[in-house]
Amino acid sequence: MRLYNRSFLAIALSACCVSAFAPSKHQHATKSAVSQSSAAQSTFHSPSFLTNNLRNNFQLSVATSEICASSVTRPNDIANPWEVHKFGGASLADAGLYRTVGELLITESSGRLMPADDSEDGEQKHSGPIPTMAIVSARAGMTDQLVAVVDSALLDMNAAESALTKAVETQLSILKELAPPTITDEIEERMLKDAKDILSVVQSLRMIRSVPPSVMEVVTGFGEIWSAQTLYAYLKHKGVATAWLDARDVLIVRSEKANAGLGDKGSSSSTGGVTPLYVESALKMEEWWNGVGKKEGVNSEDIPPTEAPIVIATGFVATSDSGVPTTLKRSGSDYSATIFAKLTDSARVTMWKNTDGVYTADPRRVPEAFSIDSLKYDEAMELAYFGAQVLHPSAMEPCIDGNIPVYVRNIFNPDFKGTVIQGRCASLSETNKAGKVVNWRSKQGEIPIKGITSVDGVSLLTLEGASVIGGAQVAERFMGSMAGAGIDVLMVTQASAESSITVVVPENMGQAALRAAQSTFELELSRSNVNGISLTDKSLAIVAIVGEGMALQSGVSATFMSSLAKANVNIRVIAQGSSERQVAVVVDGDDASRALRAAHMAFTLSQTMVSVTVLGATGKLGSALIRQLNEQRESLSKKMNLSICVNAVSSSKKMIMGKDGKCLVTTSDVNEMLDSDEATGLDMHALTMALKADVNPHRVVIDCTNNDSVADYYAQWLNSGANVISPGRKAGAGPMDRYKEIREAVSSNSVEWQYESSVGSSLPVLSTLRDLLQTGDDVQLLRGCLSGTMAYVFRTMDENTSFSEAVRQAVEKDFAENNIREDLSGVDAARKVVVLARELGMDVSVEDVVVESLLTDEIRNKEYTGTREEINAAILEDLKSLDEPMLKRWKEESDNGRLLRYKFYVDVATGICQCKLEGVDNKDTLYRLRDNENLIAFETSRYTTSPLIVKGAAAGPELAAAGMFADLLRIGRGFSAST
Repeated sequence: MRLYNRSFLAIALSACCVSAFAPSKHQHATKSAVSQSSAAQSTFHSPSFLTNNLRNNFQLSVATSEICASSVTRPNDIANPWEVHKFGGASLADAGLYRTVGELLITESSGRLMPADDSEDGEQKHSGPIPTMAIVSARAGMTDQLVAVVDSALLDMNAAESALTKAVETQLSILKELAPPTITDEIEERMLKDAKDILSVVQSLRMIRSVPPSVMEVVTGFGEIWSAQTLYAYLKHKGVATAWLDARDVLIVRSEKANAGLGDKGSSSSTGGVTPLYVESALKMEEWWNGVGKKEGVNSEDIPPTEAPIVIATGFVATSDSGVPTTLKRSGSDYSATIFAKLTDSARVTMWKNTDGVYTADPRRVPEAFSIDSLKYDEAMELAYFGAQVLHPSAMEPCIDGNIPVYVRNIFNPDFKGTVIQGRCASLSETNKAGKVVNWRSKQGEIPIKGITSVDGVSLLTLEGASVIGGAQVAERFMGSMAGAGIDVLMVTQASAESSITVVVPENMGQAALRAAQSTFELELSRSNVNGISLTDKSLAIVAIVGEGMALQSGVSATFMSSLAKANVNIRVIAQGSSERQVAVVVDGDDASRALRAAHMAFTLSQTMVSVTVLGATGKLGSALIRQLNEQRESLSKKMNLSICVNAVSSSKKMIMGKDGKCLVTTSDVNEMLDSDEATGLDMHALTMALKADVNPHRVVIDCTNNDSVADYYAQWLNSGANVISPGRKAGAGPMDRYKEIREAVSSNSVEWQYESSVGSSLPVLSTLRDLLQTGDDVQLLRGCLSGTMAYVFRTMDENTSFSEAVRQAVEKDFAENNIREDLSGVDAARKVVVLARELGMDVSVEDVVVESLLTDEIRNKEYTGTREEINAAILEDLKSLDEPMLKRWKEESDNGRLLRYKFYVDVATGICQCKLEGVDNKDTLYRLRDNENLIAFETSRYTTSPLIVKGAAAGPELAAAGMFADLLRIGRGFSAST
């Protein structure tokens, strides 16, 4: 092994030196081939073409049983076939995780209980031992460390040597924790010699002043080699029949991009055009099995019948068909696993991750995402193409060819079944033969999509107005320019007559794509035969929904687009794959997370989550609302599939917000939360910024403050896509300019401003008025009583109960405003009148309402100090001076068979609005007004013989909170309806 590694390094160094100093005709040919490959790659990036291309390739591939000897595929005559397990770097970050992986492999190789349905007698039986192969990546961070060694060697050899020493020492320290020196000494010696070889290679880089891809690939591959030996040492220490396999000894590949290097970190779109040569690899596999396998004891009849061999193979690395060490590019260990699964005719491949399988969306961006039970290969490829960290699309080819199921499971939760990927989706022609088109919502319980994913950091390149050239030429030349420049084209859209075309490209390729297109159409641009070629200057993102169930089901795209519209997400480009398995849109990068969550909720992949901010949460209204939300939380979840997430609350001085927009753990005791260390001083600007940053598309601010300075923020919140509920009347009856600004924000952003509770508390006053107007009725007059406080006072007051005493009782029952003078002066009723008048289209302000105040100027203008309770007590004391005149007025009306009522009028014809105290006889609808009731009579062109009346209890925080709750549910139903 030592000599083999050295020869690899020598070959790599030799190849890089020839490349650096003496380009040959062969190399020019290679470059041309690479350019041609790039053209193919551009087409390959169409997801539907990707699927069809793989389907065709698979038909030409060689079946596993034809190339692998049975001595390999059924080792030691064990009844069970091989199973392959792949572990990424995150699963091998430290000695503890290596142990976890080792124990997991021992458990898996010992077999499992089979389902009772699989046995003839219906009883559960044990499978028996299972030959096991583990494909391992480098330890977490090791590949980056080795890349740094190579890069730093160009500038500072001491720094390179220091970085390499650190990388090796870290690996050795893990190794020594896992096994005794009798096992580790030999491995340590090999690692140290490997390090010397690496240094000898990177030292030569200073001579050529560049880093050839072949050198980078061979050096970084040692991370996997060291990792495999480390895990092998632990298993050997545990007495397991095990061996480690250097994939460069077995895996032979051909690469269409021999000089492409490692590829981008974290990329899941391709494996760099690497094609495994199965016949050659199978022969090498058999040679290894009969050589090293026998020597290590994994290919031996001496293994007890209750045990099976465990082979640890290196991921990522391979050897080219010309004998040069290479890699399967970044994240290529997935590909290694599926290639080895095909070589060994495995029964399954398990990809061990740190999540419970493949999720419906990225859980970091969509907290409601959950694990998918099963996927078809085609669905998984579409998800991977559009950014989901599933598998490389190419990495699924070996499994598709052999119909090998791929399991994605959690290394930290091995008991969870995870996601299984197996089977092909029906072709479009097969689907079209299946039946008629139906709306997806008609299939109760069936969701047409499997997942939602995204690709961040993309740009739009658009060629406009090329009709003079001719459509066919435009498309051919434009796409040819992209292919010639090696640009990855992710999506394509074309205008009518093919005179304009837009492609979606990675943001880091945007300028190169622009230059390529400008160069191709240079003459046409100079002659104005092409209007222009433009590149977006803002980072964009692709958001895609994926699922086999979309075909022949109407309403899927409508649901998707509607959910984005409701979330105030602008769509820049739309494309649907010809397979009808995916629909993709391009949106602003800042809106990507909001779009993902909106779409996820739209297809009921999760409950409709509503993020709620409650301002004035410690007051009577806010406290009552939060109490009701908590009481109804479970009911909302079951009956409406609606989840209310209170993620911010405030008092008049302090506020607390859930971290990263998450729900507050408890909202039952707001005062306790606001007294905690996590609370901060009330900062409306910071709260507004947090509201804008919340990626939940369904956001609602409930303002229980009735404060003018808070109402000033309404337009900002609405313009950011949030909805507002305001039980107070400062916004609805406030300055007309602000009112119009709020109204404009509502209409411009498809959001809602609900303030039903600002007029009639929990009574449907405004909704009734809107229904009348929207159905074409002509509302002529509104009249009645809008003050629960006034209703109670004049229902209670008599010869035995004074005016001031009746007011005191109303205050005790929480019917009155915090400042009871607003009730008694008629100002509160006047504000309600203004809200109603504005709904009728009248340009009215509070100053325009004729108001009769029940207070003297002295009481109305007096400055009271102290707590709220002390102020109210002082006012009540002063009200005693009104007891006698109010009793006199009461007697005058009573003697004439009338009762005192505080009445309002809105006369549309005359434009007169007024609030006044007057006597009503028993023919008036207000005569029988009870306690804290409100009553509104609608006189319209339809209701001529008798008015339409809305009447009921409407005073007190519980009823007002119920009104706000109803407003919230109206908005919530709108969210659900949009999905």
